[in-house]
This record gives sequence, C-alpha cells and structure tokens, in this order.
Amino acid sequence: MTLPLFFFYVFSIIAVASALMVIAARNPVHSVLFLILTFVNGAGLFMLSGAEFLALILIVVYVGAVMVLFLFVTMMLDVDFASLRTGMLQYAPIGVVIGLILLAELLLVGGSFVLTPQLTASAVVPITEGVDNTRALGQLLYTRYVFLFMGAAAVLLVAMIGAIVLTLRHKTGVKRQDVFKQSNRKRSDAVEVVKVKSGQGL
Repeated sequence: MTLPLFFFYVFSIIAVASALMVIAARNPVHSVLFLILTFVNGAGLFMLSGAEFLALILIVVYVGAVMVLFLFVTMMLDVDFASLRTGMLQYAPIGVVIGLILLAELLLVGGSFVLTPQLTASAVVPITEGVDNTRALGQLLYTRYVFLFMGAAAVLLVAMIGAIVLTLRHKTGVKRQDVFKQSNRKRSDAVEVVKVKSGQGL
C-alpha cells in the first residue's frame, strides 16, 4: 500500500464517521464540531486529488468562517432544542422524499460517467503543463465562465441584501441617529440662553 492510498483511507474513514456523528450527536455543539472535522478531512482528500485551491477554500471559508459562526451562535443563543425536536416526526415523509430525490440525482450523475464516457470526456478542460491548480482555475473562471461567475456573485449579493431586509426590524421607542438632522442643526436648536435673575437660580 502506497502512502497516498493510506492517507486516502484514513481521511475517508474519519470523514464518513464524523459525518454520521453530525446526525447522531444529541448536542448541537458536538454536531458542529464533528462537521468541522468532516470538512478538515474533506480538505485532506482534495489535497490528495491535486485540488489544493478547493482544500484551502474549504478550510478558510467553511471551517474558518461559517462553522465557527455556527458554533458561536449555537453556544451563545439559549435555544431549547428539546422543544424543537417535538414535531420532527411529522416532517419525516417530506425528508424521505427529498432524500430519495437527491439520491436519484447522485446516481444519475455517477452513472453518466459509466453510460456516456465520451460526453464527460469532452467537457473536461485540458490541463496546461507547468500551471498549478489555483492559477488554472482562476484563468478558467475569469475567461471562459466569467459571465456565469459574475451572475453567481450577483445572485449571492441579492440574497444577502434580501436576508438583511427581511431580518431588519425597527423597534418603537428606540432613539436612532439621524445624520441629516444632525448636519442641518442650527445653534438655536442646540443652545438656549436663559437670563437668570440674581438670587433666583434655575
């Protein structure tokens, strides 16, 4: 057994086991930690495949940002997860249907490599010798798929703005800063000169 094959089995076994523990763990904090372990082992598998860019993105973006955010939100918010699981069984049929649809799609994608290998081979972009994976991916994204890449970025931007608009709630009775009003404020609005008679005070 070669060394890359040994590490492939190690990363694969740990990734599958930690992915199962994400579902089986009762504590949501433990589930997030197992998900981080799954991503780390997935990054190791990407490195073995020669896709170092995807491995670094998986570590930096998902483990370093998304999963840490999930962990902080799960630990800081006082959420009663026992009450959330009470009505979970009534959504089980919908979950089973969605799972079967996803399984069918995965089987179709995996079967396409066996049924029509000539179509999958024609869609592969030739790899230039002497160019690393990150540089080749960047050249491909910003030349051949630049409009699709920018379209995906626009969709994500619209989704982010929509999430902010939907979650923004203005509470009544809370003082808020009005920059326009502050900039146009006059001296008479801020300062009041009171003439006090001697011996009377305010």
